[in-house]
Amino acid sequence: MARKSSPARAPADGGLPSKEQILEFLNSAPGKAGKREIARAFGVSGGAKIALKRLLAEMTDEGALSGDKKHLREKGKLPPVTTLEVTGRDDDGDLLAKPLQWEESDGKRPVVRVVATRDGRDAEIGIGDHILARLQKLPRGSGQASYEATPIKKLPREKRRLLGIFRAAKRGGGTIEPIDRKELKSWPILPDDMGSAEDGDLVRFQLNRRGRFATPRAEIVESLGNPDDQRKISLIAIHAHGIPEDFPESVLQECETLPPPTMDRRTDLRNVPLLTIDPIDARDHDDAVHAEPDTDPKNSGGFIVTVAIADVAHYIRPGSKLDREAQLRGNSVYFPDRVVPMLPEKISNDLCSLRELEERPCLAVRMIFDKHGEKRKHTFLRAMMKSAAKLSYQEAQAAIDGKPSDKCQPLMERALLPLWAAYRAVAKARENRGPLDLDLPERRIVLDEEGKVARVVTPERLEAHRLIEEFMIQANVAAAETLEEKRLPLVYRVHDQPSPEKLKGLRDFLETLDMKIPHAGALKPEAFNRVLEQAKDLPVPDLISEVILRSQSQAEYNPKNIGHFGLNLVRYAHFTSPIRRYADLIVHRALIRALSLGPDGLTDDEIPRLASVAKAISDTERRAMSAERETTDRLIAAHLADRIGVTFTARIAGVTRSGLFVRLKDTGADGYIPISSLGNDYYHHVEAAHALIGARSGEGYRLGDTVEVRLLEAIPSAGALRFEMLTEPSPGNFGSGKTLRRNTGGKRKFGKFRRQRR
Repeated sequence: MARKSSPARAPADGGLPSKEQILEFLNSAPGKAGKREIARAFGVSGGAKIALKRLLAEMTDEGALSGDKKHLREKGKLPPVTTLEVTGRDDDGDLLAKPLQWEESDGKRPVVRVVATRDGRDAEIGIGDHILARLQKLPRGSGQASYEATPIKKLPREKRRLLGIFRAAKRGGGTIEPIDRKELKSWPILPDDMGSAEDGDLVRFQLNRRGRFATPRAEIVESLGNPDDQRKISLIAIHAHGIPEDFPESVLQECETLPPPTMDRRTDLRNVPLLTIDPIDARDHDDAVHAEPDTDPKNSGGFIVTVAIADVAHYIRPGSKLDREAQLRGNSVYFPDRVVPMLPEKISNDLCSLRELEERPCLAVRMIFDKHGEKRKHTFLRAMMKSAAKLSYQEAQAAIDGKPSDKCQPLMERALLPLWAAYRAVAKARENRGPLDLDLPERRIVLDEEGKVARVVTPERLEAHRLIEEFMIQANVAAAETLEEKRLPLVYRVHDQPSPEKLKGLRDFLETLDMKIPHAGALKPEAFNRVLEQAKDLPVPDLISEVILRSQSQAEYNPKNIGHFGLNLVRYAHFTSPIRRYADLIVHRALIRALSLGPDGLTDDEIPRLASVAKAISDTERRAMSAERETTDRLIAAHLADRIGVTFTARIAGVTRSGLFVRLKDTGADGYIPISSLGNDYYHHVEAAHALIGARSGEGYRLGDTVEVRLLEAIPSAGALRFEMLTEPSPGNFGSGKTLRRNTGGKRKFGKFRRQRR
């Protein structure tokens, strides 16, 4: 708020403040200040206000002031508190920002350096973020920055940055075609606003309004290169979501001065034949496993399982530049053509990668299971290990299936067979626990040497995948249990049960198939599993799985525990991937502190910020998921761009009021069919049945239906595909007429509908 106190200084002659006094007041005002605030501050009243208005107009004409009567400031200067957009970094890794509000007549926007805060608020601020900050003018010769900013708070982030493809005009300027498929409008660009952009470039732009009632005008802020090369197509998502890509030089320099690990307070596991089992193309290896029979006669038939995880906390110390960068990124982001890592390659692919036959520091958990797979106890160790072998899932599975490679043969008795025996015991306990059994296939894009899509494959789900997954889950549970027992705050991985609204929608849908989930009592994953089991006898089991998946809540990080519904666990935390998830690094530090395993544990300064950090890394996780999904869509759209007019087999993957989303069988590509193109009938969206149903014929299209479609349009930059429906609507199982009338407001009669019972 502007000052409301008594006059700031005695007015000059004529009862008016001097020009110098006005500038001094505007530069020290803590908020917006205009003519009203100046008059109040200097006690100007009555007829003198007219003279003040003339004085302010004179100062504006002289170039001393800019703005309007409600928001005046010294020309070319920023107020002491303002909103900034973080735009980049300097050579030292410090964030640089520019003011969001700036008059073009004042010249170039000044550069502001964002300084570190004692409470670590700046660690959650990244490029593209908007912040409210307190400014201090820097003396001349301070480098490229004119001001220094201390963050007050981070403002809600724009969901997406404005990106588009620049199309140059022959006479200068051009237009911007937005990459967001929801944005239909193209923006004209004047020659003065196109910067260094060339035809076909991906550009970041902003919309400027020259006057209160003027139409916004686009201005290119940054040219990001030509995205037509499929090898660079992931850059669109990286820039659209503001994902930090390159590491600052100061962060990379810190990698060169990291302390080597010693055996101090470490258990020696170098002779234990721990194995890394990963995807065949994995570049980093952050977990290793080992199992052996328990020789304790009180645990006959039991097993001792060791899960060793790279000791990232040894290298990434709280408050370091590496730590701030890791927290800012939150997680690694995986694209078909590249990885944007959370940690520099020196750490993720070298110092903390559990390479075959090389010594590496680790944080390990030793778990004892009985013959039924129930965990009896566990112990955490800070250790030094040496991986006995690096195996792929396929290689390990082949060995167990009786076809061991030369590498696996000597490991069978001492490592692989005991590991599988332990897993089969633990798998029984998992089955008894009854987690949600949604095993949907995941497609993977394979690129050729030129970075183009060669094919889309669905990797086989092997027992080796389930083995590693289950042992990682057990290790994660052990971490949460230990920290709760030691009463140390932690960041849980929580997953709430479905919301009442989503459950109602699911129940309505299942009723159309004569299936149901219980209304009364505490809902458990086994209720969904019973439905999934029944669905195996139906023609559309994938449809049921898809609808159940959509009914689920989204998992997140939170210092408050509500359990993990999907895994049916009371407590759960992420411990097993600190190379690629900041949440796991927090848990490692908490364990080190709780168990007195070293001086590099969770600090007192970190504990009060756990809630805000959990929120931030949940957001970066969602950002990564969106960016990965969008890049896949763009790559496949580019792959199909030369197949316009080709017919494909597809499955209806989404039903909305405006049309159908379809997923191609061969590639998994998603596309859209507008409702206006669905023939001569008038279609209603029946939400409960996940269907579009013709008012005249009573026939329709339903989620999960297999259909034939023709590709009409492909826009690679937007990842958009548009199809034409070739399959006639079906009179299938849409539910009762009563249900349909209820979901369409009862405005139209639908005639008779079949209700096909099993």
